[in-house]
Amino acid sequence: MSEILVNVGKRIREIRKSRGLSQAALAEKCGFTFSYIGGVERAEKNISLLNLEKIAEGLDVGVHQFFTYSYQYEQLSNNEATIKEIVSLLINQDSQSIEMVKNIVAEVLRNSRQ
Repeated sequence: MSEILVNVGKRIREIRKSRGLSQAALAEKCGFTFSYIGGVERAEKNISLLNLEKIAEGLDVGVHQFFTYSYQYEQLSNNEATIKEIVSLLINQDSQSIEMVKNIVAEVLRNSRQ
């Protein structure tokens, strides 16, 4: 399996999940089948640039986002992986929503110490 296909597929899955989309929902937005999206995410499909562009549009990101993967996430602990997932969910939120989440987390942590 090609390393670039694996890494791009992982990034597509990561972005899709951070947007709260199922494979079927993304496929519908892009005009593909859910099995095609699954094949891309599992690096079973050699995706064309045109289809990569359609997926980027479906996820509302630039195509370059699929090539900004980091090997540092390969061996994260469960806690670190969860924190990364939370950051992915927050990254495109407005500052008011982020501040609200911060306050909620701070309150939960304060209450858990008592």
